[in-house]
This record gives sequence, C-alpha cells and structure tokens, in this order.
Amino acid sequence: MDIERIKASIKAGKTALGIEFGSTRIKAVLVDETFAPVASGSHDWQNKLEDGIWTYSIDDVVNGLQSCYRALCGDVKSKYGVEIETLGSIGISAMMHGYMVFDASGKLLVPFRTWRNTCTGPAAEELSSLFSFNIPQRWSIAHLYQAVLNNEPHVPQAAFFTTLAGFVHWKLTGKKVLGVGDASGMFPIDSTTGRYDEKMLDTLEKHLAGKNYPWKVRDLLPEVLSAGDPAGTLTSEGAALLDPSGKLKAGIPLCPPEGDAGTGMTATCAVEPKTGNVSAGTSIFAMIVLEKKLAGVYPEIDMVTTPDGYPVAMVHCNNCSSDIDAWIKLFREFAALIGCDVPKPKVYDLLYEKALEGAADCGGLISFNYFSGEPVAELNEGRPLFVRLPDADFSLANFMRTNLYGAVATLKMGMNILLEKEKVVVDKLVGHGGLFKTPVVGQRVMASLGTSVSVMETAGEGGAWGIALLASYLSARSSGEQLSFPAFLKQKVFASMPVSTLNPDPEDVKGFNAYMERFVKAIPVEKSAVDNIQL
Repeated sequence: MDIERIKASIKAGKTALGIEFGSTRIKAVLVDETFAPVASGSHDWQNKLEDGIWTYSIDDVVNGLQSCYRALCGDVKSKYGVEIETLGSIGISAMMHGYMVFDASGKLLVPFRTWRNTCTGPAAEELSSLFSFNIPQRWSIAHLYQAVLNNEPHVPQAAFFTTLAGFVHWKLTGKKVLGVGDASGMFPIDSTTGRYDEKMLDTLEKHLAGKNYPWKVRDLLPEVLSAGDPAGTLTSEGAALLDPSGKLKAGIPLCPPEGDAGTGMTATCAVEPKTGNVSAGTSIFAMIVLEKKLAGVYPEIDMVTTPDGYPVAMVHCNNCSSDIDAWIKLFREFAALIGCDVPKPKVYDLLYEKALEGAADCGGLISFNYFSGEPVAELNEGRPLFVRLPDADFSLANFMRTNLYGAVATLKMGMNILLEKEKVVVDKLVGHGGLFKTPVVGQRVMASLGTSVSVMETAGEGGAWGIALLASYLSARSSGEQLSFPAFLKQKVFASMPVSTLNPDPEDVKGFNAYMERFVKAIPVEKSAVDNIQL
C-alpha cells in the first residue's frame, strides 16, 4: 500500500465515499483513484418489531450514519495521520423497498416500514392484477396502496415517499431523487425510458380517482436518475448531519442514491445481459440481467433494473443468515462455558468448513431459516425450524451443512423458474456478502444450485464498495469520462481483479436436489408452525 500517495489523495479530496445501510450493519468504504478500498468504518444495528412492524427509528438512522462515518474517520486517522475535510464524491445506499412517507413539512407520518414486512399481501395482489406485472409485498407502492386499503389516517397527508437511501440522500443534499435501480423497487420502471412506467401510473391514478386524495402518485415519488447523473451536493446542514465535528466541508457532489441490489450488481461487475450476482447476508437475492423480457409474470420474480436502467430479474428471499447467526451465537456461548474465548470470525470459519464434511444430502436433516415471512414460500410470518428424522445422521457436519443449504433453499425455488422454465442464460454468476467470507464454502454451497459461481477479492466489501464505485463514476463523468457504466466497470475497475470460480460438483448438485425435495415437501410443517406457535 502506497501510504503517501493515499494520504495525498485524501488531503486533496480525490477519494470517493460509499455508505450503505444494511440490515445489521451500516458500512462506509473510502476508495482512492484506483478504486481500491483504503479505509472503512461500520456501525452495528438491528431492526425492531414494534406493533407488528419491522422498523428502524429515525434516531437509529442518524446515529448510525454518524457513528459509521466517525469510525471511518478514525480508520483514516490511524492509517494515514490525516483528517477528512473534503471528498471527491459521496454515495448513499440502503436496503431496497419499504415505506418512508412524509407530509409537506417533512414530518415522518408513520414509522419506517422495512422490506422485511409481509403485511401488504392484498395490495400486492391487487396491483399485480391491475398492472399485469408482479408487484412484491416489499415494494414501496404496495405499502402505500395497502395503507389506502386500510384507510390509514396518514394517507391524505402524504406529500412524499421514498426508500431509506432516498431519505438519507435527501437529508444530506435537499434533493428528493433516487437511482433508477432503487426506484425500480418503489414503482415499475419502463426500461425504454429509464423512468417510472407512465401507463401504469395512469392506470393507478384512474383507479384511485374516487378516493379524492389531494395528491397524485407520480407527485409523491422521487425523481429518477441514472448512474453518472449529478444528484445534488452536500449542503451545510448535510455536512453537519454527517460529521457533527464540523471538519467536513459542504459542496461535495453526490451520486444518485441506490438500493443494495444495484450496489451488489456494481460490486460484482454484473450489469450487462447474461451476467448475474447473488448477495447473501441477512436476506439473499439473485439478480440476473436479461437479454429480453420474461415470457410470463411470476410472483417469485421481481423485475427491477441495473443502476443504468437495464432490465433485471430478481429472486428475493427475506431470510438467509439470521438463523445461522443465532446458532453461531449459541456455539460461542458453549465455548465460553468451557473456558474458550474463540473470536466470532473463527467460529464461522470452523463451522462453515466443517459443513463440507457433511453428507451431500445432509443425512435426513432439514432447516427452515424463516425469521420473518417468506413470500416465495407463501408465508406471511416465519418460525425458525429444525427438523430431523429419528434415524437421521445427526452430526455436527450434517447440522451445519443443513443450515447452509437452508439459507439458499428458498432462492433455489425462484431460480428454477428463471433457469428451467424461462431458459434464462447466465454466463457469469458472482457471489458476495457475508456467506462468501469463508473461502470456498459459500461458493460450493451456492454452486450446488447447478451454476458456476465466482468470487472476487472484494466479496466481503459488498454494497458499500459498490456505492463508492458509483460515486467514482459520477466523478469520472464530471471530468469528461465518456465510457458507459458497464464499460467503466470492466475497463477501469475490474480489468485486473483476481477472480476465483468454482464449478458445480455433481455429487453436491445431486445431494442438494435430494435435500430440496425434502425441503419443499416439509413447507406445510413450517406453515403449521406459523399457525400454531404463537407468543
């Protein structure tokens, strides 16, 4: 690492900062002119279930933003001995979807309803029928329309609604905008225009006409921008919000705020047709950039876009690592009980690697990792559930392999539609997120779905690095760069990036398919648990 060069870049304000609000961690990544991460900071947080709604408070958002940035500044100070006073560009990203609705004065009308909520079933079903287009329960428009169906008193007061990334960007810049990828999780996008689908907007406006609301849906939505478009600058109030110490100067340009799906595509260079990525953390989702539209409409498949507007088929599952995390915590408690203080990352590595010693079909064990509802499995609530046959091979290796398979099993259900029914071609599938931090294990589990999986050295950096790259692209475009966004990533960022690719092991694929047969047959058991196990 060239300390002096990086130090000079920081002092000259030639770095780009990306901040992403994940489900359990807010992370900041600072990149230099080579697009390499040179510093980072993070803040752990958790959603709360309040009055039946999964939410984060505004105070949690602001405190987390400031804590994360403060940690980044501390990392910069310790590594390079300098303070951050300005930056070349900033990007904000967050979990997609959800519902943050405000009145004309900017007051939040109801607590933030996150993507994790599965309380919009009637709205999602009605809108999907109205548009002949799948509207998932997570989407912002489903939340707004469900509030309409519920006759919630806040609805007539609505003046603006947005995502978490859009909210933070608004507070930093004063601009009510969204990147097209994040916007595609609010309302359907017309990929020919890169804007909201006008026909669907007209259809919904006519449908709502009898309600006599003092607003139109198109006026509530944030403006849509594409990768590389200017999205405002850091205001004095925004600088004070991000950095209460007062060191950070106003005037820094920001790129369009994006969702975690778009930053995942960016961080894996999966933004061209026939490329895709799998993001595996608290939730798990696969994004496949399409050559053409799908023949059918499927409730398991979301249609969203890349950060520059290409159509993308998205299989999104609400649950991935939360149940594994709970088991890891339990194993650490036992280790402490017998006097072993084992660092958490080592526990993950040891148990993940142990999983590869297990039987390819997990020996008769089944794991449902459903902490929350799972629309792909038609469940509005979840109950983490572990089941085994009396004569199953109940070993540690099989137990861990079962939990890893359980983390990706629901994704497999949706991917089967794309790969087998729609015959979608995927030349490259790149994995990133926490599941891939332990070398080989996450790759091998994901390859069990039957597709080669690649992992880059930056797999653990995830979306914070992705939004930093989008901020870097804004700087490049502002300096006269003419490359398209995909070309910029391929030629400037990933040209020499080391990549590890793992092909499917036939025995793993056979074993995983056998596991999936048991898993799908056992879904009624999970549904019964939801119906019969209550607080």
